[in-house]
Amino acid sequence: MPADKEKLDEEKSRVLEACKKEGVRLVELQFVDILGNTKSLTIPSERLEEALDNGVGFDGSSIEGFVRIFEGDMVALPDPATFQVIPWRPSEKKEARIICDICRPGGRPFEGDPRLILKKAVAEAEKDGFTYQASPELEFFLFRVENGPRVEPVPHDVGGYFDFSPLDQASDVRRDAIFALQQLGLKVEKSHHEVAPGQHEIDFEFADALTTADRAVAYKNAIKAVALMHGIFATFMPKPFFGVNGSGMHTHQSLFYSKNGRNAFYDAKDRYNLSDVAYHFIGGQLKHARAMAAILAPTVNSYKRLVPGYEAPVYVCWGRRNRSALIRVPEYFPGNESATRMELRCPDPSCNPYLAFAAMLRAGLDGVRRKIEPPQPVEEDVYEFDDKKLAEFYIETLPGSLGEAIEELRKSGLMKETLGEFTFKKYLDAKSRDWDEYRVQVTRWEIERYLKL
Repeated sequence: MPADKEKLDEEKSRVLEACKKEGVRLVELQFVDILGNTKSLTIPSERLEEALDNGVGFDGSSIEGFVRIFEGDMVALPDPATFQVIPWRPSEKKEARIICDICRPGGRPFEGDPRLILKKAVAEAEKDGFTYQASPELEFFLFRVENGPRVEPVPHDVGGYFDFSPLDQASDVRRDAIFALQQLGLKVEKSHHEVAPGQHEIDFEFADALTTADRAVAYKNAIKAVALMHGIFATFMPKPFFGVNGSGMHTHQSLFYSKNGRNAFYDAKDRYNLSDVAYHFIGGQLKHARAMAAILAPTVNSYKRLVPGYEAPVYVCWGRRNRSALIRVPEYFPGNESATRMELRCPDPSCNPYLAFAAMLRAGLDGVRRKIEPPQPVEEDVYEFDDKKLAEFYIETLPGSLGEAIEELRKSGLMKETLGEFTFKKYLDAKSRDWDEYRVQVTRWEIERYLKL
């Protein structure tokens, strides 16, 4: 028996045994569409063994970015390594969830499955001798719920960055969310209040990109579920408030050598402790930053966050202490090989993490393969630069709107190759519909500004 088949059979046996031991009665088979929305099929636990062997059929024609109505039959094939009992379900009616790969009838992997797209990017890295690890910082806001969500922070939460409020509802949500995330297999590192009122963050440990993307989806579902249990609404909308910081998904990234497990970004002799691989990876991501924007910041609202000020990155440059730069090389532990990484600051939590990590990885790998040198680091506050100084440092800006980002994506051969022709077209179509619908709206600002003309 091949080793992979043997390992898969062991995983299946472990899941079936855990399901029986835990008294699980229902199993949610989860996957995401191209926009990153979680979809699920629910089966009784008695059907789990059959599902693990053969998958479960469903109609894919109504899923965003999947197939047309006359070719709608799809199969959700559970990945047993992702099995977890859902901690917020009643103990007497236990449910579990498994993340699925999507196949066409007959077992051929579906080319529009975001998880498959990331797997292909990871395989490209492995071909070059690297494993890609990532850790996203997903920020979110908590709002009151009274006849629907109200766009104001939860009661008593008027805190700022790292403020401590032991008895407010937001602290209760964060605490219970940590416990839920731990039960879902995430290794939580820290939790804290963010800069804006009602804004929070819970960070979890580095892992390989596919595991991290699975965990990012679980994280968002868990935060929303736990918040609702407290009568609170959680949102990952990038910019729900004018005049305060928006929510980002700053993503820490490293490449490790597959053969020896050493950090490929580390060089003890360099002043930044960065290797040539790291510099070229940064160079690739800077080169493709504008093309990636529609994937990493995928909504109309994303570009309300990506404006000067509010600590959101707008300028395509890099530095160490500079939080106004697109890419930052943290120095929490200088000289620590395992902690050497780069932080890409433009993604936001409305993105599809599978597509986002695939785009980031392929952009970085392009830099490594082509030895793209990044410009000199910028350690000044770029928000203070005028046009002349931006030109002096050869600093570009990210797209200023979703419409501009779509056009940059449309021109990118690398992003088309990353997503595949099928998903590239579907994704552009979906984002263009959003932009077209938005740009014909008449907003409250316009009414107040122009009605009396």
